[in-house]
Formats: sequence, structure tokens, C-alpha cells
Amino acid sequence: MKLPFIKMHALGNDYVYIDCFQVSTAKFIDKADLPALARRISDRHTGVGADGLVLILPSRQADVRMRMFNADGSEAEMCGNAAQCIAKYAFEQGLCGNPMTLETLAGIKTITVDVTEEGRVNKATVNMGTTLGNPHEVFFADDADALDAEFEQLCTDARYADLRKRANIECAYVINTNELRMRVCERGTGETMACGTGACAAAVAAMDKGLTGKSVTVYLPGGDLLVQRDDTGIIYLTGAATEVFRGEYNWEDE
Repeated sequence: MKLPFIKMHALGNDYVYIDCFQVSTAKFIDKADLPALARRISDRHTGVGADGLVLILPSRQADVRMRMFNADGSEAEMCGNAAQCIAKYAFEQGLCGNPMTLETLAGIKTITVDVTEEGRVNKATVNMGTTLGNPHEVFFADDADALDAEFEQLCTDARYADLRKRANIECAYVINTNELRMRVCERGTGETMACGTGACAAAVAAMDKGLTGKSVTVYLPGGDLLVQRDDTGIIYLTGAATEVFRGEYNWEDE
């Protein structure tokens, strides 16, 4: 089968997206081995190449529903960057209004998109709620030089192998009360250029430790994300979303 897909990324955190509002595609996805599909389509040598696979599905509770699979085939509860890209696609395809609601395994999220005069979306803000869905472990480096060394150890040292399997790992350095730098090793994928829930986890951890205020710009290898927390504890994530290309993936059962 030729499976239509959309390649999108948020600050280099790239996924292959499949529009399951299309009847023929939905029928295929309903019967497919999704972990296997995620592994094969994410392969950067023999597949499309991505950090994982995201399904854009109809929902009975929200405008759109998402399922997200890491590159190793494991399913994750939530992905902030993927949510931003889904909002861009869904709005531009006329599947939802602005704001929109998105059903995830971590609950229903409300997303507001920034729309240009041409009707295109280049940025989205996700209401993450008070919990992030995915498990995270945040480590703080004492200085900018230590950040990379500590991160490499967390990502490669055998002592942290079990931790890498059960949680996303963020290593952050607080620049000042409004900014921090971060690298992330995502469960089921490895290091990625950006992670929305990880940026929220690091920023909120810094807020709770009194290291920053309630509005923090998080600098990642792929670009910047803005994390804000209001007086009720609700977390908002704002970042860019970009469509790269569309195509068809030739799927043949092994």
C-alpha cells in the first residue's frame, strides 16, 4: 500500500504524521502493526526518517486525537512538539477552529495557533495543564561547560540505562531568571533536537527551585521554546511548527 504521510518538525524534533481522517488510510491503520510501522518509517536509512510516528485521528471528545510512537515503536502519552504540529496541520486543513482541542493519552489539551494573513500557522501555544503526561528526570548542571559533559554521561553511562528506559532525561543549565539551556534524551528515541514536554519539565523544575520566574525561554539544539506557568499552576508551551514535505510510503508486510 502507498501510505500518504506528512513530514513536520518543531525545532528539529521531527515526526512522520499520518492523517487518519482519510477513509482508506484509517482502514489500513486500524489493522496495522503500529509499533512495527513506527520503527520502519522512522528509520533514517531505510524509511522516511524521524524521531517517531504520529497519527492524526478523529475524536469523540475533542476536535482531533493523537497517538504518538517513538522511533523504537513504544507508545508515548504526550508530545508537546507533535501537538504543535498537529494543530498547524489540523487548522490549515480545516479540521478544527482556533483554539482547538486535542485528545491525548495524557488528557485533552487546548491549543491556540498564531495565524498569518495568508492563513498559515507558524506557531502554536499548548495548554499543557498542571501535569505533563510523560515521565521526566531533570538534572541541573552547575555551569555551561558542565552541561554537555553531564548530559553525555547521562545518555551513555551504563549506570543510567534503566533510567533512560523509563523516563525522558533533561540536563539543564540556568542562565538567568528568564532563560535556561537544555539537552534531552527521549525515552525510546535517544537525543532529540527539542522536546516540548521536556522543556516544560526543566522550566517548571527550575521555577520550583526558585531559580527562575514563571516565564522561561528554553534554548535547545533545534531552537527556542517558551514555557510559562500561571498563578493556578497551568503550564503553557509556545513554539514553532513547520511542514517539510508530503509523500507516500510504500508499505509491504514482511
